[in-house]
Amino acid sequence: MVTFEPLDPEFPIEHQLSVETGPVVLINLFTIDPADQEALLEAWKADALYMKKQPGYISTQMHKAVGDSSMYLNYAVWDTVADFRAAFSNPEFKQALSHYPSSAVTAPHLFEKVAVSNCCTA
Repeated sequence: MVTFEPLDPEFPIEHQLSVETGPVVLINLFTIDPADQEALLEAWKADALYMKKQPGYISTQMHKAVGDSSMYLNYAVWDTVADFRAAFSNPEFKQALSHYPSSAVTAPHLFEKVAVSNCCTA
């Protein structure tokens, strides 16, 4: 079973789920024992395939830290927090969390785009 740790202890994912906004990007940082990396990827793949079928899902991508690090970063794009909340809170998804290796620690956090003059648009 994966352990959840907040990326921002002042506003953990449980609080973010009550915000009504969108589109949003889920950033999910995983740390794992090096021996459990393949098991992490298999568990994550099953979750990603489930999420792809959910309303409001747009895309996802997993990244591995360079070198010998066993840290991974996943981002997923969703139409709204409400869409992500429905998928994330689904009992079927929660049950699947038991497939993660016990050394897995995840830190999920939701973000929304901001406009920065002459650089990026919201």
